[in-house]
Amino acid sequence: MDCEIVALNSEPPKSSTKNPDPVHHEASTSDDLLLFSSHSSVSPDSLQEQENRFAPYFRRDVYGPKGRGPLPMKEKLLLALALFTLVPIRLGLTITILIFYYFICRLCTLFAVPHREDGQEDYAHLRWWRRCVIVGFGKVLARLILFVLGFYWISESYRAPHTDEKRPTEKGKSQSEETGRPGVIISNHISYLDILYHMSSSFPSFVAKASVAKLPLVGLISKCLGCVYARRDSKSSDSTGVSGVVTERIQEAHHDKAPLMLLFPESTTTNGDFLLPFKTGGFLARAPVIPVILKYPYQRFSPAWESMSGTRHIFFLLCQFVNYMEVTRLPVYYPSQLEKDDPRLYANNVRNLMANEGNLKLSDIGLDEKWIYLDALNGAE
Repeated sequence: MDCEIVALNSEPPKSSTKNPDPVHHEASTSDDLLLFSSHSSVSPDSLQEQENRFAPYFRRDVYGPKGRGPLPMKEKLLLALALFTLVPIRLGLTITILIFYYFICRLCTLFAVPHREDGQEDYAHLRWWRRCVIVGFGKVLARLILFVLGFYWISESYRAPHTDEKRPTEKGKSQSEETGRPGVIISNHISYLDILYHMSSSFPSFVAKASVAKLPLVGLISKCLGCVYARRDSKSSDSTGVSGVVTERIQEAHHDKAPLMLLFPESTTTNGDFLLPFKTGGFLARAPVIPVILKYPYQRFSPAWESMSGTRHIFFLLCQFVNYMEVTRLPVYYPSQLEKDDPRLYANNVRNLMANEGNLKLSDIGLDEKWIYLDALNGAE
């Protein structure tokens, strides 16, 4: 399942990003490739500047960028040992759990008619015993998969936000006076493991690539989650349609007529130390949100999936005996009238709150810079 959730933004991209000058773009990319090339005579200061520029995507664990850094002999021996012990056991158990849950979903959707709307199809609107079984087993088995992958303990805390920073609010009405069920979980995005945690905690719906619906096993499970499918390569108004479906789904969840939505407004993954600019798609519904902050403390291998191939990342993850996750759940954030009228203000205020409470650094770069960084890493090989 694709980790990078499709970006939902009500604002058109800036012209400088959408139609860059070909000459300037080529020169910029060439400069990036040079700085990462081992054959270049770039000064250490320039390399440090490059690392700072792409800091949200830079790996600082033992394995280095792309997981291809030089390893000490001790690390190689640990990997060799895990290859013949941990990897087959964990891989076999994970596949078994996935197949087991697939058959549970198949049983619960037997003779059931999927909910179809705007080209979407899902089973999230099932009621009674079918929904209870799907959600109940989904939460338990998602947590079991995390346990198999080495997340034996997950530290969860509930933190009340500091009250020393005031945000724009409607006259005569404070945030605490607002009521209503939240419609969406807003989370930072570090790894595909984020989805497993949220499944085990809240079992929300989220946005995924349209191709996910056709995958073996995972396709039916994603429909039971109530995923909203989008085409990344579509140049038509499809993305606008998806944004509308998400907004409507969030409003339904707000009125307790649909499951909670889960959105990663950064639209890509980072190394976990930074918070990228938020897209506004999750804030268009004007509904309250639940901010959740994820962190993956590590000693050898970082579970963050920001610059490494999926196969290599899964292999290293399976080889690590213990993995750690810390979760900070903030109180429901009720928007003021000013924030309801201005999704960008709403998104920025939630982002600033999460950065303050999670001790995360704010960064202004986004997905475009990530592609430049990955191209630069590939060019340095």
